[in-house]
Amino acid sequence: MYNHMALYEDDLTHHGKLSQILNRITSYQAGITPNPNDIEKGTGKQKANLGTILGVYLPCIQNIFGVLLFVRLTWIVGMAGTLEAFCIVFICCSSTMLTAFSMSAIATNGVVPAGGSYFMISRSLGPEFGGAVGVLFYLGTSVASSMYIVGAVEILVQYMAPQMNQFGDVFNSYRLYGTVVLLLLAFIVFVGVGFVSKFAALSLACVIISILCIYIGIFVANPDTSLEVCMLGERLLEQDKVMFNGTFMCTKNITGPIYQHYCVDESNTSSSCDYFNNPHTDVKVLKAIPGLSSGIFSKNIWNKYTQQGKVIGTEQEGSETRGEIIADMTTSFMILIAIYFPSVTGIMAGSNRSGDLADAQKSIPIGTIAAICTTSSVYLSCVLFFAGCIDGNVMRDKYGASIGGSLIIGKLAWPHEWVILIGSFLSTLGAGLQSLTGAPRLLQAIAKDGVIPFLRVFSITTKRGEPFRALLLTTFISEIGVLIGNVDYIAPIITMFFLMCYGFVNMACALQTLLQTPNWRPRFRFYHWTLSLLGLALCIVLMFISSWYYALAALAIAFCIYKYIEYKGAEQEWGDGIRGLAMSAARYSLLRLQAGPPHTKNWRPQLLVLMKLDETLQPKFPKLVLFASQLKAGKGLVLVNSVLEGNFRDRYPDAQACKQTLHNLIKEYGVKGFCDVSVATDVSEGLCQLIQNAGLGGLKHNTVVLGWPYGWRHDEDDRSYRVFLDTVRNVGSAQMCLLVPKGINQFPDLGVKLKGTIDVWWIVHDGGLLMLLPFLLCQDRTWKNCKLRIFTVAQTEDNSIQMKKDLQTYLYQLRITADVDVVEMSNSDISAYTYERTLIMEQRTDMLSKIRNAHRNNANSSLAVPTITLSPVPEESSTDAPEPEQRSTDKSQYTFTPSEAKTLINKNKKPDKNNVRRMHTAVRLNEHIVEKSHSAQLVILNLPAPPKSDSGAENYMEFLEVLTEGIERVLMVRGSGREVITIYS
Repeated sequence: MYNHMALYEDDLTHHGKLSQILNRITSYQAGITPNPNDIEKGTGKQKANLGTILGVYLPCIQNIFGVLLFVRLTWIVGMAGTLEAFCIVFICCSSTMLTAFSMSAIATNGVVPAGGSYFMISRSLGPEFGGAVGVLFYLGTSVASSMYIVGAVEILVQYMAPQMNQFGDVFNSYRLYGTVVLLLLAFIVFVGVGFVSKFAALSLACVIISILCIYIGIFVANPDTSLEVCMLGERLLEQDKVMFNGTFMCTKNITGPIYQHYCVDESNTSSSCDYFNNPHTDVKVLKAIPGLSSGIFSKNIWNKYTQQGKVIGTEQEGSETRGEIIADMTTSFMILIAIYFPSVTGIMAGSNRSGDLADAQKSIPIGTIAAICTTSSVYLSCVLFFAGCIDGNVMRDKYGASIGGSLIIGKLAWPHEWVILIGSFLSTLGAGLQSLTGAPRLLQAIAKDGVIPFLRVFSITTKRGEPFRALLLTTFISEIGVLIGNVDYIAPIITMFFLMCYGFVNMACALQTLLQTPNWRPRFRFYHWTLSLLGLALCIVLMFISSWYYALAALAIAFCIYKYIEYKGAEQEWGDGIRGLAMSAARYSLLRLQAGPPHTKNWRPQLLVLMKLDETLQPKFPKLVLFASQLKAGKGLVLVNSVLEGNFRDRYPDAQACKQTLHNLIKEYGVKGFCDVSVATDVSEGLCQLIQNAGLGGLKHNTVVLGWPYGWRHDEDDRSYRVFLDTVRNVGSAQMCLLVPKGINQFPDLGVKLKGTIDVWWIVHDGGLLMLLPFLLCQDRTWKNCKLRIFTVAQTEDNSIQMKKDLQTYLYQLRITADVDVVEMSNSDISAYTYERTLIMEQRTDMLSKIRNAHRNNANSSLAVPTITLSPVPEESSTDAPEPEQRSTDKSQYTFTPSEAKTLINKNKKPDKNNVRRMHTAVRLNEHIVEKSHSAQLVILNLPAPPKSDSGAENYMEFLEVLTEGIERVLMVRGSGREVITIYS
């Protein structure tokens, strides 16, 4: 049969057919990886279907219409006045409306599984931000449940059944009955979300009926003429204090109850009686609800803020024994915002149950926006209507003591106040139930993601899928709020948590839009990034307006959680928007760096560490990375790269494994850098390409860290040192700095603190790199306690005393503290040792060269002759052991006939004069270094220039060996030629 997809046959074989992939996608269960067996059998577990719109709309409406609408809104209007109260409601509703638009955009940008707002924030801003804000939002939701429960108990004890208050202090009653209600609601939540949803519909119906009755009472019902209050001057009096034998007596005569409280009672002072007898003090009876036609609206426009302990509406101290309405708390515009804001925080009640919604992407936007539009309209209109119907003094009476302890909205509503009492009670109970339902599921989603390890215990559910453990913790937190016992004190706490959550939702949405993230494709079109920025600004302003100390506390908690998740290392990777922000910032910074080379004052070592790997593909000298980390005081770039020899297609898996090994290594040593592994057919060429192309744009390395080729004398393959020399030359050609640590295995381990000296042997000027490197090393705690000593070499014609003074002045101008010494290199005769060692070096070089040539030309020949070894100088003179990877090969193929050997060993042959001079310098310098710095913790010296041709490669390596003999730790440095340190500020 003709195969019309033959061109892609291999791809289809390895990656699967498109139809299979599509089947997996469509079978995906939000938040849960489906079992392939269940998908094939069609037995996958289905989510609960809570409807398309009502699954979000009902919880949001119910949580928003709570205790503050029925109990606190009139009090806020009375205190703040019509204008400021309208502003308070408008600002709070605007912030939640803007957040609703942002949340709708995020909700329609992909699948929203269990976790709701937490899921949206964490997948947009990353696990650190998501975990921090998610925990705060969980705490806010848990405490919100206690606010609703306390509000319900307040309605019950204060208005429905006052006889239930048997503890004197009403707040003790709130605490007792609130605890009982909390346990009852927690049990209902444990029964299952289905029951909660049914109860939500019932309580919402009561809320809607109550609101309709309020509007009917405003427009249709006549004011209750029997509802009167008594005013003594500007003081509103309690109804119980002006009642005599069941008769309302608001009179100033001495037979009335007011006189008894002000002048007869022994607890009152004469000043109180003087106030009563003052002819300017009038006693008047006012209607509590004069109605829309009374013109009371104009009197209620301005605010009447009070201080705790003052008589409502005045600046005078009050007394409960006189029957005056006394302020139980200080009020202001900012305080009222903090108290009112929780009444509009229910917009996320529906999204918290996103895992139970049939179509979260459709339900969350429509249900949330519809809910906030409905509630905002009701709130704003009620502010105006209450100000036009109810007397301002009565509205400032928080608990309705002036009207006999009744609820003023209940008196306003039609046909009876019990409609409002029952509706408000069920509404607040339903809101508490919704919070207790959403909070455990939110905690379970956080725990299930594993971003906070100690919360994983709460990811376990019952057989019915209920987060029982999370419910227990939520109940405990809610109980703490219940024990506070006062709605006005609980509300500001909730405000901070919710405002932070809303702010981060807006920030996530704005970031995704401004960064033009490819994955940002929301279906919700009625959105613009300016709305999110405005919402973010409003949330931040509201936080600090409401309570700056609560705001700082919430930010501190969020910061601690963020750093904890970052410290533990969040294993989740969700492609967050913060990464996109970092990418945009990095691109901008790279373009700025591309403008030109950095000034000398801004120069810092950007390290490229060339790591050699052994046969098992493990780092051969991992302490090179540790050494790079000790130079981190430069705050520069660190790249750790390796080269594998071979074919890229064959060795790509090895390269990836090595890259992960290097990543673990730099993570172990705490290096803030990057790692990579390349594959090349020739190692020298691969290293050359790294030197040229590592880094990006202006963020490139300027210093290469290269390991010393230990055991090069023992290796019959000259590549062991030729790769090293080629790299040294390439680094020089690239005009970069070079660092060659020798004795790297003797360098200090992680956490070790050294004491002693760091000796710098400044032989040739290299741009000041020898001065800068020890200074940077001393910033690390490993080398922090080491003192710096600078040695310089003077020739015969130099003035040693003047050189020392000049060097001290130079170091002083560089702001570097160090001891200075000048070593004189006098003209001395070449010793026999130097002459003999040079001769041995040259003969060894010639012999090894002929051995290698013979090996290449006579690879198949095998001559049975004795092995000749020429090694008068022990190879163990190096401080490091030979390379672990030294190959043990058949030595017979490197043998020569006795006649050939005699031609090699010619003691009468004279060595090259240039080699003798170089060897003499190496020997003399080594003598001085060993004499002066034998006890130094580190010796830093200049790396001599490599030979220009390959003919002197082995001799150069021998010179370096002689130069560093007897020194435990050596750092050979070769500068780029440009200045890297300056005396100027």
